[in-house]
Amino acid sequence: MSEQTFEQMLNESFKTIHTGEAVEGQVIDVKPNEAILNIGYKSDGVLTRSEYTNDSTVDLTEVLHVGDKLEVKVVKVNDGDGQVVLSYKRLAADRGNKRIEEAYNNKEVLTAKVTQVLSGGLSVVVDEVRVFIPASLVSDTYEKDLNKYNGQEIEFMITEYNPNRRRYIGNRKVLLVAKRKEMQEKLFATIQPGDVVEGTVKNITDFGAFVDLGGADGLLHISEMSWGRVENPKKVFKVGQKLRVLIKDIQGNKIALSLKFPEENPWAGAAEKYAVGTVVTGTIARMTDFGAFVELEPGIDALLHVSQIAREHVDKPSDVLKVGQEVTAKIVDFNESSNKISLSVKQLLIEEERARRAAERAREDADVASVDVDAYIKAHEGSEEE
Repeated sequence: MSEQTFEQMLNESFKTIHTGEAVEGQVIDVKPNEAILNIGYKSDGVLTRSEYTNDSTVDLTEVLHVGDKLEVKVVKVNDGDGQVVLSYKRLAADRGNKRIEEAYNNKEVLTAKVTQVLSGGLSVVVDEVRVFIPASLVSDTYEKDLNKYNGQEIEFMITEYNPNRRRYIGNRKVLLVAKRKEMQEKLFATIQPGDVVEGTVKNITDFGAFVDLGGADGLLHISEMSWGRVENPKKVFKVGQKLRVLIKDIQGNKIALSLKFPEENPWAGAAEKYAVGTVVTGTIARMTDFGAFVELEPGIDALLHVSQIAREHVDKPSDVLKVGQEVTAKIVDFNESSNKISLSVKQLLIEEERARRAAERAREDADVASVDVDAYIKAHEGSEEE
């Protein structure tokens, strides 16, 4: 038997490797963009940054250190320079594919960090496998800007798994819908009309605001925002604002809210305070073609009809009045059932004129009476001298 050369014996002491095989290596040198691994083969293995991760910003010196051991996949036994080309991410992707398949079959909830915000949705990575979450499946409500999710860890389920096309679709919406349904059932089981609860303003429209009560949204209609008048809800509330609201009514899944708390009702006791005949002073809050609304106090407005603004004819309230102007008028009607008060400046002016004339007549009568008395005294004085 022929003797083996030293080189032959040395080569036989190394293990045999094949392309596609998983091997364990130990880092013997590392640079920012590549690492050298001893894999127990006659040649060392090269692991580049692009074969370690899909993140091109990673510095390998920050994640790998000399002496570290890791399992890698053999991409090429000889790269032409005698080195073995290795990949960490491909082995991780193989395992990731298996992980995703199991999660899909078991309807498992996965957690991963958002690595990229795309025009049509979000991209997350599960064990080096990219999963796409379409914008329509990111949330249970429409979200115009998805950038807030960048870098965040989110939960989702795999609802489409196609390894042949490498198509993996994640769905976060299904989890939010299920959670919201659970919260909704819990909420409706605990609330009833008359309760005061806390919520968060979710959306604002011209007719009201939708308030998230933690499981369901309630509508705070513009007419229920204040005992006074609200012209524009967007000037009063902001999205994200916390509110303490009164549950006014519940019809099925619809919740009507109010900020008109009974204990704060300015109309309580108003019948006595603003009885017919009372003279009041208020500020013009707004005007229409048929009259002006006068704020007597926060939450209580009274109508000064155009026909009652002055003694003479007035075409439009804006011809003689302006918003913010202070006016004094007489209450001529109070409707307690509808909380409506009617004012009249005209009536007040007429009564003031009548009172002025009556006072003048009284003074005239007093003057006449005084003259008659003087004449009587003089007449009697003359008689006594005779």
